[in-house]
Amino acid sequence: MSTRLACVVFDADRPRFIADFWAELLGWGVTIDRPEQVDVAAPDPDGADLALAFLPAVRAKHGKNRIHLDLASRSIDHQRLQVDRALSLGARRVDIGQGAVPWVVLADPEGNEFCVLEPREEYVDTGAVAAIVMDTRDPLRLAEFWSTAAGWPVAHGGEQVAGLRSATGLGSWLEFVRTPEAKSGRNLLRLNLASFDDQAAEVARLRAAGATQIAGVHPSTAPRLTLADPETNEFCLLRPVRDCSTV
Repeated sequence: MSTRLACVVFDADRPRFIADFWAELLGWGVTIDRPEQVDVAAPDPDGADLALAFLPAVRAKHGKNRIHLDLASRSIDHQRLQVDRALSLGARRVDIGQGAVPWVVLADPEGNEFCVLEPREEYVDTGAVAAIVMDTRDPLRLAEFWSTAAGWPVAHGGEQVAGLRSATGLGSWLEFVRTPEAKSGRNLLRLNLASFDDQAAEVARLRAAGATQIAGVHPSTAPRLTLADPETNEFCLLRPVRDCSTV
């Protein structure tokens, strides 16, 4: 498999500010700090090599993001501490219609929703980020596409929820949750892939799986092709591997 999931991209009004929030909350470190991009990643070299990348962009947020992060907790007390810590760093509680649930829904200082989960057995070894969650009208179909794209096997699938995880058993889950709302506008959070192989061949493989190409080569020395998955969620195929920026 020559392509892997590289990073979750956040469009940000203040990339360094919001990157610092997430680094402090997760206990991660800043690995790239440039005017056009700030990355944070877990310090554990044995964990999954997945970063959060924050890019300057004019944000026009309407409704709930279609991608959000779920944070893990070890106990009810730890969940409470996680929530208190997030609030002290500038997060706020939000109501997205969740009702009475055991997890806590918050938004970061720029309004990006995330959840602090109650303890769950399936997330005991994920690290700070239990899951990257994507809203979808067809969880299994989108899980199958991203399994093909990133090389993560489908661990469970159904009409309401489907999930992938790296075959190594390390790091976060990638989960797809059924929602009736169709995508509208550009996603403020996106997934990016990194390619180790011939980019044209990888684009052909992704298109065969259901992707569409929506932009050309990024105007820089490193080609970054912008594509969309079968539900029009944007993502980039990056080269070189260490660069998580996007168009």
